[in-house]
Amino acid sequence: MHMIFRTLSHLWFVAPRGPRLGYDEVSRSRFRVWPTDLDVLNHMNNGKYLSVMDVGRYDMIQRNGTLKVFKEQDWYPVVVGQTISYRKSLNPWMRFWIESKIIGFDDQAVYMEQRFVRPDANGEFEIYAQAYVRGRILKKSGGVVYPDEIIEKMGADPAMFSVPEAILAWGQASRLPSTRAEAPSIWE
Repeated sequence: MHMIFRTLSHLWFVAPRGPRLGYDEVSRSRFRVWPTDLDVLNHMNNGKYLSVMDVGRYDMIQRNGTLKVFKEQDWYPVVVGQTISYRKSLNPWMRFWIESKIIGFDDQAVYMEQRFVRPDANGEFEIYAQAYVRGRILKKSGGVVYPDEIIEKMGADPAMFSVPEAILAWGQASRLPSTRAEAPSIWE
């Protein structure tokens, strides 16, 4: 339940005060590890990272103007796949930042990279965890919005985006069947 408070505080107070971003720029959102984020090992729970990533993505799309386009068009984003790798633990009360960036599109989806970072001894941001997210944009009236239409409505230049081949391969390999296709759970 506390995630709703984090989300609303970022949408109402943090993102509107942040600098406006271009579609190809990195959004940086600051957080702190709260006691409600911890697991039994006293560090941030692996599932909590995914929830905090949602807030970071909303910060990014609000600051780069995408959220305004979504509202105008009656669209909304959904995550259809994500993968995350953990490098270092985030411990109680630590401040950390989420860096979020749109890295490109395939024929169906948008790809984003998100990093959990903290400053090192030299003041440079060090990666604690890194994630790739594959998202789709849906119409509230029903149906899918394809990347060409998204890019056109955003007024973005497709040349500014570049998804690494390995991430495109992951996106292809991790796709599930369409909601209109059968998807029986058969273990082999």
